[in-house]
Amino acid sequence: MERDVRPPATARVLVIAGPSGSGKSRLARRLHAAHGWPLLALDDFYHDVTAPGLPMSPLGLVDWDDVRSWNLEAAVDTLESLCREGRVDVPVYDISTSSITGQRELTLDGHPIVVAEGIFAAHVIAELRRRGVLAEAWCVRNRPWTTFARRLARDLAERRKPPLTLWRRGHVLRRAEPGIVATQQALGATPLTAREAEQRVPGLVPASTATSEAGAGG
Repeated sequence: MERDVRPPATARVLVIAGPSGSGKSRLARRLHAAHGWPLLALDDFYHDVTAPGLPMSPLGLVDWDDVRSWNLEAAVDTLESLCREGRVDVPVYDISTSSITGQRELTLDGHPIVVAEGIFAAHVIAELRRRGVLAEAWCVRNRPWTTFARRLARDLAERRKPPLTLWRRGHVLRRAEPGIVATQQALGATPLTAREAEQRVPGLVPASTATSEAGAGG
């Protein structure tokens, strides 16, 4: 029997999933700001637009809403390495050009929770659980028209794609949203509003650890 020589995990991953524009990134940033927990944007694990075999949409464009456009294995390996080794290099992805532009270092700094969010985040749940580094998994949900409006405003402001492409894609996702939430729930994510999710935060960290973090922050 092969011996496991990996260092023990000193942190667990909080997975924040949800449809595009649901508010998962805002929730993740609030948790990072409030607790200092390392934040990994899983959208940075998209494949480069030049990668072979990318899935195509009916619009004749790369289907960036298909999980095959995203590097699941690299995302899981990175999260596990961070939980066990305390630091990791992560890619930097530019959505406007659909390309990897560099990398950055992410460190644990003694925190017990790593926040991982992205539209494909639910797909990492089973493997993180198998590897023993999953804390909880949430799917942020809203009314579909609310998500549509938020997503369109964000994507236009960030000039992610041409406006007509964003409008068409937005309506496709609006109609698909109930199914997206159901799929992510089937993958192991608990559907919650952002407010409901934040009410679960105190249960993520043991009281002794939470007290230690508060003291370090003061």
